[in-house]
Amino acid sequence: MRFIVEVFVEVRFFAMELITILNRCHRFRGFVYHHARFTADHKTIEISVRPRRRSAAICSSCHQPAPGYDRLPERRFEFIPFWGFLVFLLYSMRRVDCRRCQAIVVEEVPWGDGKRTLTRAYMLFLARWARRLSWKETAAAFRTSWEKVFDAVEHVVTFGLQHRVLDQIDAIGVDEIQYAKGHKYLTLVYQIDPGVTRLLWVGRERTIESFRGFFTVIGDQITSKIVFVCSDMWEPYLKVIHEKCAEAIHILDRFHIVAKMNKALDEVRSAESSRMRSEGQSPVLKKSRWLLLKREENLKDEQRFRLRDLLRYNLKTVRAYLLKEVFQQLWDYNSPIWAGKFLDEWCRQVMRSRIEPLKKIARSLRVHRELILNYFRAQKLLSSGVVEGLNNKAKVTMRKSYGFRTFRCLELALYHSLGKLPEPESTHDFF
Repeated sequence: MRFIVEVFVEVRFFAMELITILNRCHRFRGFVYHHARFTADHKTIEISVRPRRRSAAICSSCHQPAPGYDRLPERRFEFIPFWGFLVFLLYSMRRVDCRRCQAIVVEEVPWGDGKRTLTRAYMLFLARWARRLSWKETAAAFRTSWEKVFDAVEHVVTFGLQHRVLDQIDAIGVDEIQYAKGHKYLTLVYQIDPGVTRLLWVGRERTIESFRGFFTVIGDQITSKIVFVCSDMWEPYLKVIHEKCAEAIHILDRFHIVAKMNKALDEVRSAESSRMRSEGQSPVLKKSRWLLLKREENLKDEQRFRLRDLLRYNLKTVRAYLLKEVFQQLWDYNSPIWAGKFLDEWCRQVMRSRIEPLKKIARSLRVHRELILNYFRAQKLLSSGVVEGLNNKAKVTMRKSYGFRTFRCLELALYHSLGKLPEPESTHDFF
């Protein structure tokens, strides 16, 4: 009998201490924690909440006090787990007769959001962990479901998008990222101001209509203040930028230009290697792909010796490699005039080279000559290198997603990881 009494006293003391802790970190005016108890399986803690005497209920529509009408059955709100125990707040919601709204509605409670079963504190807690771990790992770590983690991230991202500040955007970068098989792409728009880099918008596909959606979201007033735009040579992007940001300095992405040049060089090498093999010639180009595509400073000593020997041959691949290496000197110029003269001369040499993949690139560079030279007109202060770095982070986010199959999931994950969105206020920083 004495043992039972001692256990009862300890449990009661624990309940009182738990209520004291909650009053310190999760207290709301107008409500009190009534009592706490373990469930029969001793795996869950239930904490009853009741309104203070003579406290008015708040209408969930107009957010103003309103007279009570009746009470609904008790609801369970999932709270942050405590020492391995699941924790639930129990509360019977009041209905109010709101004369402003001329309707009977359920009251608004400060720890909950609409019909969600998770408390605001728990949703913020899960969302912060979902930025560090995958959603699946977060759900497993806190003994909850993937759907609840999704719900938490959606709540935090929705709040962030509604409260973010977009009053001043000087520079943006736009790029696409593949998220599924079958050429399915997302259009990502970033703010790339010095000192401020964040994801501004996620669009489905990489079409004109999709990209226009970004400018619809930010509005004409913010669009008119954009000074720099960085993009690749994807035609839909070029058309929309010319249409919406005609006064901005449009800078073509140097990294995509170099990537296209490497792809052209690899086409030349592959075609010539196949021809030499079919003619029974010595396979000097065998296993030479990365010798030609890597930067010289990234080559090992053995690779440098191999490359030096390869450059002695009079091959179309060697000529293409030398033209590609000469092109890199373009980025060393500071003056747009001299950079333009170098670009024109390089294109003339390529057009006389009879190397068709490089000639195709030269034609494209001539068409977009002024956009390329904008890099120098902007004093080389901006490039899509920042965009490429953010795109790499986006790919990491997608890999951590363990196969999100819907656009909505990807959109939330990207905004949550890269958007630098404001978070809802919390009574306490739970960690």
